[in-house]
Amino acid sequence: MGALHPLHLLCLILSVLAITTTAHNITAMLAPFPDYSLFNSYLSQTKLADEINSRQTLTVLALNNAAMSALAAKHPLSVIKNALRLHVLLDYYDPQKLHQISKGTTLTTTLYQTTGNAPGNLGFVNITDLKGGKVGFGSAAPGSKLDSTYTKSVKSIPYNISVIEIDAPIIAPGILTAPAPSASDVNITALLEKAGCKTFASLIISSGVIKVYQSAIEKGLTLFAPSDMAFKAPGTPDLSKLTNAELVSLLQYHALTGYTPIGTLKTTKDPISTLATNGAGKYDLRVETAGDEVTLKTGVDSSRIATTVLDSTPLCIFTVDSLLLPAELFGKSPSPAPAPEPVSSPSPAPVVSPSPAPVSEAPASVASPPAPPMETQTPEGAPSDAPTATSENATSDNAAADMKAPAFAFLVTVSATVLGSIWLS
Repeated sequence: MGALHPLHLLCLILSVLAITTTAHNITAMLAPFPDYSLFNSYLSQTKLADEINSRQTLTVLALNNAAMSALAAKHPLSVIKNALRLHVLLDYYDPQKLHQISKGTTLTTTLYQTTGNAPGNLGFVNITDLKGGKVGFGSAAPGSKLDSTYTKSVKSIPYNISVIEIDAPIIAPGILTAPAPSASDVNITALLEKAGCKTFASLIISSGVIKVYQSAIEKGLTLFAPSDMAFKAPGTPDLSKLTNAELVSLLQYHALTGYTPIGTLKTTKDPISTLATNGAGKYDLRVETAGDEVTLKTGVDSSRIATTVLDSTPLCIFTVDSLLLPAELFGKSPSPAPAPEPVSSPSPAPVVSPSPAPVSEAPASVASPPAPPMETQTPEGAPSDAPTATSENATSDNAAADMKAPAFAFLVTVSATVLGSIWLS
């Protein structure tokens, strides 16, 4: 295969850079448009903005303030969130694509479909080119009408995110009449037992932590419940050896203050506090995201979020693959370095009075031979050339700095090197 022409290589590199650095912030995109201030506000309140920002390709069907006001009237936040999920399409549609739909009509997936709570076609939206410059939108449920019409394009980042206005909300059958669970009526332990977390449910009841959870729901609560298998996994600590106070801290460590759905977790960069966080210890978590997979890191171990049991403002319940072990309870203290073996002193030799030795005058310029170097004794099994603490810290700091370098900076450096080599050759 022949070498790439420099211009072709440059185009390839620029396209990679564009993919690597592409990002969007839906609230920032809508901020300059006061007509969508209410719509934008509800995206933030329901945390849908985080879900939108965590996805790569989508279309947001924006509602102006009058249309959004009609949708939000007399409905709790959890119902409004599901309705707005229908207005986020998991595909890119700009005005040109809307008028070029194959066969004039299509069904497209929405965020509501990803919840797993949309039976049949309720998680899809019907888009139909009505000709004459009009495009209609409606629920994909059988018998639904195209009650919404495309109005205009608001803003777009081509093939990444498109924001377009429609004149009326899309309403799927039953979505506004579904009973919203009251925070005080939610039976946490019943939900946990049904999700295969009976051991965890039993522990929060016997320890009294369930009351802490229930009192926190009104202001928002997120639970990470280990499955029953997690308590039987190899390496899981024996919880019976914990004091009651330590067990309470462990169980509170599995909860966050505040409603934190999966989309918000995906966009979280800083350590997050838990119910166990106090002045005596951080008890915090770090979040690592790879595609749609979210992993919680404690500093001692890590655990993957497996399923969503409940996502209804202000309560979120997830199952996790293993126990979250806080460093404050299970962190291993560094092992002390082994003490050097004592050196036994030889028995004192008898003192003999030396005979007077003849004194020979040596030239002043002749120095005494240097003493042989003393061998430093190292603990058994430790390498004699092990790096010092200073060099270890420096290496760690450099590694951390390297990890923080932006991906596109690396690509630009490599690109410049490759291009230079090609031009010189």
